[in-house]
Amino acid sequence: MLEKLPALEQELADVEARLADPDVFADQGRYRDLARRHKELDTVVGRGRELRSRTDDAATAREMLAELTGDDRELIRAELVEAEADVARLTDEVRLLLLPRDPNEGRNVIVEIRGAEGGEEANLFARDLFGMYQGYAQRQGWKVEVLNTDVSDLGGFNEVTFSVAGEGAWSRLKHEGGPHRVQRVPVTESQGRIHTSSATVTVLPEADEVEVAIDPNDLTVEYFRSSGPGGQSVNTTDSAVRLTHKPTGVTVSMQDQKSQIQNKAKAMQVLASRLLKLEQDRQAAELSDARRDQTGAGGRSEKIRTYNFKENRVTDHRIGLTIYKLDKVLAGELDDVSDALVQDEQTRRLTEAT
Repeated sequence: MLEKLPALEQELADVEARLADPDVFADQGRYRDLARRHKELDTVVGRGRELRSRTDDAATAREMLAELTGDDRELIRAELVEAEADVARLTDEVRLLLLPRDPNEGRNVIVEIRGAEGGEEANLFARDLFGMYQGYAQRQGWKVEVLNTDVSDLGGFNEVTFSVAGEGAWSRLKHEGGPHRVQRVPVTESQGRIHTSSATVTVLPEADEVEVAIDPNDLTVEYFRSSGPGGQSVNTTDSAVRLTHKPTGVTVSMQDQKSQIQNKAKAMQVLASRLLKLEQDRQAAELSDARRDQTGAGGRSEKIRTYNFKENRVTDHRIGLTIYKLDKVLAGELDDVSDALVQDEQTRRLTEAT
């Protein structure tokens, strides 16, 4: 790995020079790509330099051990142990950084949550999940913008769509895609029986404007009145917008903004992200195939995670993790689960690369 460091340092210098070029700055798509590459290189070069320094420290300590005795020898031995531990840690970090990058790394995300099986209880759980991600985003310093909501009769969400912007949003939230199962006594249950319901979470990488070109001739645009719970009209003008991308059949509806123009702009934002994901998964024949890994059928037997209220338990079935602080997780303290998922992904990638 240290043999690769000089080439990476040279590439970093080249990228920095190109970023200072006014012509590059004028091309925002090119500038964005270079800025992302600069960030990647800056991180790996920094870690590589640390690895080189600690490798040299360990080599120096070994040489000194051969010449020292007594207390001085024990002091240098302790320094050698510390240096070797740093070398092992930094080696793993650099190996991970040198692996092929997730093409969506560094992107903001769009999250869609829908109530699935369980009727109104599933919709109420969808609202709980939205609150969990809001709390988690606040803890991470991310910005959340609600793009669209479809409120159910009891105040849950038939569907809610929102964007999350900030450092690490994709790398953390991409693991949240899939069916989430809840086990609890619903508010509509009069005899105290525990029910099992589910909601689906879909996580999409947000598309940059220059990445997805949408031909206006490929769109069907419909306008209608926005509605509240139970279909009640909440707007006297046709401000809600539905976009249908005719080549793919992807449909996006927006009604939360105050005007047709605003709703159409938000709908285009979500549509572009869905089309980007579809392109990234172009081996799939249809959108349902491209998103099957995340949403499944939304059934209660299909799940990536279970939230059991009676036991105050959260279980992530993909990695066999169980923690007993459901109340804190739903308040946004998702770090234990998220950290474990990120670590599992890194371990698998390193194993596959060896």
